[in-house]
Amino acid sequence: MQFYDECGSIMHTEGDTWVCRSCENEEQRDSQAEAVMATQDGQQDDGAPAVADATQGTTETMQEPCPADDCDSNRASYEMLPKPGGSYEVRLFTCVKCGHKWRES
Repeated sequence: MQFYDECGSIMHTEGDTWVCRSCENEEQRDSQAEAVMATQDGQQDDGAPAVADATQGTTETMQEPCPADDCDSNRASYEMLPKPGGSYEVRLFTCVKCGHKWRES
């Protein structure tokens, strides 16, 4: 892909020349410069990058009573997650005693 420096538009090839899509300016093609350009054929999609979970291995807890009927614990670990489609976060709790999970209401 080549851009024309004067207007910043993408150029396309026509024979031995690059032609600007906006102003129709032409430049001679340079086979050595084109040889180093990356193409989609030479690239691969490795999928989404791994996201580190900052809550893994944490021992931070807070005083929060477990809502499970058969648990009397008042300590829970928590993590903050973005709410899907929203612009705020939701706090998810996990009871340190029974492992029950719930979200902040």
